[in-house]
Amino acid sequence: MTSSEATAHENRLARESSPYLLQHKHNPVDWWPWGTEALAEAKRTNKPILLSVGYAACHWCHVMAHESFEDEPTARVMNDLFVNIKVDREERPDIDQIYMSALHHLGEHGGWPLTMFLTPDGEPFWGGTYFPKTSRYGKPAFVDLLREVERVFREDPKSVEQNRSALMARLAQRARPARRTVVGPAELDRAASQIAGMIDPVHGGMRGAPKFPQPAMLEFLWRAGQRAHDRRYFGAVELSLARMCEGGIYDHLGGGFSRYSVDERWLTPHFEKMLYDNAQLLELLALAWQRSGNELFRTRARETVAWLAREMTTHEGAFCASLDADSEGEEGKFYVWSLAEIEEVLGKDDAAFFASHYDVAANGNFEGQNILNRLKHMSRSAEDEQRLASLREKLLSARAKRVRPGLDDKVLADWNGLMIAALVNAGLLLEEPSWLKIAARVPVPRWENGARRSARPFLARRQADLSRPCLRSRRDDPRRARAARGHRRARLSRACLGLAGDPRSPLRQPGQRRLLPYRR
Repeated sequence: MTSSEATAHENRLARESSPYLLQHKHNPVDWWPWGTEALAEAKRTNKPILLSVGYAACHWCHVMAHESFEDEPTARVMNDLFVNIKVDREERPDIDQIYMSALHHLGEHGGWPLTMFLTPDGEPFWGGTYFPKTSRYGKPAFVDLLREVERVFREDPKSVEQNRSALMARLAQRARPARRTVVGPAELDRAASQIAGMIDPVHGGMRGAPKFPQPAMLEFLWRAGQRAHDRRYFGAVELSLARMCEGGIYDHLGGGFSRYSVDERWLTPHFEKMLYDNAQLLELLALAWQRSGNELFRTRARETVAWLAREMTTHEGAFCASLDADSEGEEGKFYVWSLAEIEEVLGKDDAAFFASHYDVAANGNFEGQNILNRLKHMSRSAEDEQRLASLREKLLSARAKRVRPGLDDKVLADWNGLMIAALVNAGLLLEEPSWLKIAARVPVPRWENGARRSARPFLARRQADLSRPCLRSRRDDPRRARAARGHRRARLSRACLGLAGDPRSPLRQPGQRRLLPYRR
């Protein structure tokens, strides 16, 4: 198949709305979206299911896609041996949670892409994460793996059944609490004490690598400090935030935090930026500034909101889900710099000054390039900071001319609810009324007597989606429940602004078609 033929070819994912699924619409793989039709096809053909779960900003998802899913010979093997289903974990976290739990029960570390093998009934019997096209990293070649899994499915059904039944039993056991569990202040304080003992005393965050910001864990420690009036917990949170704010995990030109760092120093990020991480970190930065008065926290909060407004906001005022790690096929290419590139923009003298403050060297600190960071402690005067701010603006303008990473512009109600709450709470703490106005612009649906009053579609990706039947229209649809939780968060936060909708207004009335997340 030529490149033009490959571009012209479209599979079933071309009819989907998820930006992640649409990234795979030209694959030669005969993908199915998750649904009853795909499961019926597996039963009809008695083929095992290959389930691939990922998300739009996932670097290794892109790597596996380029290596295997865009490769004609690999796709032929997949199509011959399996019913192939692709899932966006942000659109269907319920599916992701079930099969990720199954992977953990197999003794494997989790991560994405999630690659699971299922019976025609959708029950898991084996899986993993990223598999390379050729054997490396201690992993088998993907095509060899596919043939072996299908062989075992055909020739050794007892082994498949043994795995299937054990996994289903474990999943059922986990879903059914054995007895009533009570968690009180004593249990919370004991857990906080244990977690505080696991904090890296030098770099903050949990010890070791990779390092994730884990804002929910940091908030848990913060609350423990408030309950016990124990400075140890506040110190752990402030240390972690300070190291993140100075590390390469933070975008020192454009603002915003990446999803995680591959090293223990917060230097080298996986460059994708997620809305939910930045929402939770924004609120923590405001809390930490209020207690400590550390100007670093307020500065990073302001820069992060500026990034949100500039790069992550739709025309309607809602917030996009994520920014990709890759551009032009390379991870981090949009964000890293050579010393020569900085000299070209700033000139020799200013470049030397900037390089001394942001760890820039001729040989680089990341694969011959430089990730900007301020992990090396240096004294900086107010004049230094003003000069650096001006230089950052010049570099940001130059960077804007580069090929940008992909934007996942779907609007998720729960993640938008997190950001609305963060903008309101941080805006009040830091006395930033403009942040409250940004929060107020988010188009939250309003209801009156079962009818939707707001004309702006917050929970629909495209207007065309409103006329399409849903995959699941039952009232217990987990995506509907997730959207409802996000709507409640948004409504409660906006109540602070006097903008709450009718509290009697559900996200969807019985009999109405579910509205999918809005996408520009």
